[in-house]
Amino acid sequence: MTPRAEEIVYPTEAGLYCAPGDFHIDPLRPVARALVTHGHSDHARPGHGAVMATRQTLDIMAIRLGESFAASRQIADGPTRIGDVTVSFHPAGHVLGSAQILITPDRGPRILVSGDYCRTPNPVCLPWEPVACDVFITEATFGLPVFRHPDPRTEAGRLVASMAEFPDRPHLVGVYPLGKAQRVIALARAAGHDAPIAIHGALKRLCDYHAEQGIDLGPLVPATDPGEAQLVLAPPSAFASPWVQRFRDPVLSYASGWMTVRARARQRGVELPLVISDHVDWPQLTATIRDLGPQEVWITHGTEDGLMRWCEIEGIPSRPLRLVGYEDEPE
Repeated sequence: MTPRAEEIVYPTEAGLYCAPGDFHIDPLRPVARALVTHGHSDHARPGHGAVMATRQTLDIMAIRLGESFAASRQIADGPTRIGDVTVSFHPAGHVLGSAQILITPDRGPRILVSGDYCRTPNPVCLPWEPVACDVFITEATFGLPVFRHPDPRTEAGRLVASMAEFPDRPHLVGVYPLGKAQRVIALARAAGHDAPIAIHGALKRLCDYHAEQGIDLGPLVPATDPGEAQLVLAPPSAFASPWVQRFRDPVLSYASGWMTVRARARQRGVELPLVISDHVDWPQLTATIRDLGPQEVWITHGTEDGLMRWCEIEGIPSRPLRLVGYEDEPE
């Protein structure tokens, strides 16, 4: 008898579990065997017995969590047999090394666990790859029609234009250390900003790693000694610390898909909100489901009700998995 999808993959207290392969995907607590989609801290956690991920994600986990983050590691390289399933990793377009994981059982539906993903071209990682599947497991971080993100190149142009308009004011941009920092740097370079960019110490090691991977970020200098650098990048937490007081009359900015919500920008005291997201917005989310044509859609986290209603209208069975613990590292 052919097993149903919910007999192959289902949520547990530790996270999403594949029974015939005896592994978890992006587990929330230490497990014997974990497959990890990408290096953000809400998906990549320490303490597992064995971890399989892309080479870049394994490197990033070692940088962020220490070399002993797992007892053993395995690089995902082509289809791999685990128990009674075959798994393969496919680019997700989210951050460097990010992947979707396709689970193909000997019998039963092909299940795609997308992790976090984005279809907008990103200069610092491989583009999202469409993968045929029967069950599509997706996030819904921006799972409401109000979320329609502009072209990030336009947002970078706004940043560069603001620096030209206010040449005597340093522009401090809040960015997360993995993915967003490097993307904003690359976008600023593409928009014509060739001068050195100052970075907070929390960003340095991951920026160095991107450069080691052949991603040109241009000249970077420490924010402790910025010289003439007008553009300064730091984690958002730095804005609430005395660190920010070293800059005179700064233009405070924040790069996030959440900057679509102007009330959030006002609450943070953000003068220049930049809507730059590493997740799919509503049009991309619904287009992805249409493009892949799955028989079912499962939702890991985010705004589940809006997407489930859309699936109902489209005649696509859907269900929420309600996996608590993701988005601990905000977008």
